[in-house]
Amino acid sequence: MNWGRLFMRIALLVLAGLAGEIIGVRVLGVSSVGAVVGFTTVATLWARREEWRSRRLIEWLKRDSDAPAPVLPGRWGDVAYHAEKSLRRREREIDAAHASQAQFLEAFEATPNGVLLLDSDNHVVWCNRVAADHFGLDPERDHLQLITNLVRQPAFVDYLLHGVHDEPLLLPSPRHQGSLSILLRRYAADRTMVLLQDVSAREQADAMRREFVAHVSHEIRTPLTVLSGFVETLESLDLDRSERDRILGLMRQQGQRMQSLVSDLLVLARLEGSPRPPIDRWVDLDNLLARIEAEVRSVSGGRHCIVFPPRTGLEFAAQESELHSAVGNLVLNAARYTPEGGEIRVEARMDADGQALVEVQDSGIGIAREHIPRLTQRFYRVDPSRSRETGGTGLGLAIVKHAIQRHGGELLIDSEIGRGSRFSLRLPAARVRRRWPVDTPALQNTVQSVDAPVS
Repeated sequence: MNWGRLFMRIALLVLAGLAGEIIGVRVLGVSSVGAVVGFTTVATLWARREEWRSRRLIEWLKRDSDAPAPVLPGRWGDVAYHAEKSLRRREREIDAAHASQAQFLEAFEATPNGVLLLDSDNHVVWCNRVAADHFGLDPERDHLQLITNLVRQPAFVDYLLHGVHDEPLLLPSPRHQGSLSILLRRYAADRTMVLLQDVSAREQADAMRREFVAHVSHEIRTPLTVLSGFVETLESLDLDRSERDRILGLMRQQGQRMQSLVSDLLVLARLEGSPRPPIDRWVDLDNLLARIEAEVRSVSGGRHCIVFPPRTGLEFAAQESELHSAVGNLVLNAARYTPEGGEIRVEARMDADGQALVEVQDSGIGIAREHIPRLTQRFYRVDPSRSRETGGTGLGLAIVKHAIQRHGGELLIDSEIGRGSRFSLRLPAARVRRRWPVDTPALQNTVQSVDAPVS
């Protein structure tokens, strides 16, 4: 308490009373009336002044709290100072809360999944872009709209209003092909968070895995059944030597078929699970092609005209075993599917941009254009019976595609029924170099485009 101000106010009242008494005695001849008038006048003036000060403070609070508080003397000045201080502190707290809320909403916006916030009556409070895309919403237009009026799928409405929310709801996407996983979570007692996840890729992967297991089971079961039948035959029948040799040969063939399948599966698994090959290990393409040429001539047995390029001087930054698998599979496939007397030609060159192209062209039966986009799928066969006769597992081109893609390249296929096929491996310039210049004009030609890239 300010005792000085209090004493000043008491002294002012006393002086006003004395002045009123003096005036009352001289003018009216009554001292008590003058004192009352003096005290009343001073009190009235005092009250009017206090009312003016309080009105300025109230007008500041009502009109514009962003402006500085009015400068007032006495207690009203203290009230104005503390009110402004408390108001500024509350504003800072509100700004911090808004900033924290904005950060949370930015985090929800950055998530790859959809987030939808509903109030107690299931009106849309907020949604991120992913949720808006999944449900076809406009975050501004549909703000505070009833979600059941915007998403009318009965399964979703029933799940929202009556469902058990411990398990997600799988729902066909309202706007896109595929499926959505929808999960509800209650928060803040009566609010609801709707979490959306596009599970199309996962369902596709599951379907591919089931198909892959079914294919593998079928491919292994067939030779196992044959082997089991031959074993029972050998155990139950007394066969002569020639018949036993024939059966043992067929058993050996089926065993080799299973061995090839397991080997290809292991190669494919290694390709999918390994890191990308480094760019500091260089493979001599000429040595690689020489080994592949020896292999294909052994498989061909002189039935084909096989042409490999002269020395190219090219080196690739690659994993040698993977590059051998990629090129070798293409060349061996050409030998398997090209009729006797046909031609198999292998070419390798570097274009003006520094990219390299390894081409395997045959004069075989060719492939219909509708089959080309699916050739690199696992176990896909244009003619299953012919593929099994030639010893193919249906994994060769899948291995080629994975091997070349891991090196940043691509597999290109061009084929026509009755005119043969051309399979090309293109490698990026960063993985290609030439050890020594080549003067052969045929090796300096630029790469011509091929028709159908395989995805």
